[in-house]
Amino acid sequence: MSPLPRRILRALERFHAARPWDHNAHFHPWILRQLPGRVGTALDVGCGTGDLARQLARRARRVHGIDADPEITARARELTPATAPVTYTAADALTGPGDGPYDVITCVAAVHHLPFEQALRTFRDRLAPGGILVIVGVARERTPVDRLLGIASVPLNIVMALLKNRGRPVPRPVSMTARTRPAELTFTEIARQARAVLPGVRLRRRLLWRYTLVWRRR
Repeated sequence: MSPLPRRILRALERFHAARPWDHNAHFHPWILRQLPGRVGTALDVGCGTGDLARQLARRARRVHGIDADPEITARARELTPATAPVTYTAADALTGPGDGPYDVITCVAAVHHLPFEQALRTFRDRLAPGGILVIVGVARERTPVDRLLGIASVPLNIVMALLKNRGRPVPRPVSMTARTRPAELTFTEIARQARAVLPGVRLRRRLLWRYTLVWRRR
């Protein structure tokens, strides 16, 4: 449960409903900084409307986006120029990515929709030697550190909403129309399972209710 009073939470919900901004897209520049200047193939799991896939296409020879929602993958195709080296598939993330291998696999706010450890094994097995896995995920708050980060994120969230929307109410971005669900695993559970599957993995709690995971296959 959030440590903030309910009336404050309701006020914040009204504020952000009127001034939404895409927290996941906020991490896209950080994701790109984890990658080499040029890569061969990239897979974006839970691609949504394809915002990250299109950015990956500036670095990769070929990009494939996969999402379980056929409507949102259809929207991704509409938003992607025909000349871009990007394809999309509406399929299960554990069975639909194809054999690979991929030089880069990204997954933003989608891995908590999947059996976590199984998903990591699937991503690991589809990475080429030297390939990079980058995940931005959400975890269930449990510890005092989680709650402190959540509280610290509130004013930052308000400032970002005001800056990105210039203080005005705006419609919800199309990238935020995908179905969502709450996270079940805590950061401690995520870290334990990730280290068992991905030796040498780097994990970090982040502000704005996210964590990051980076792993390079040897």
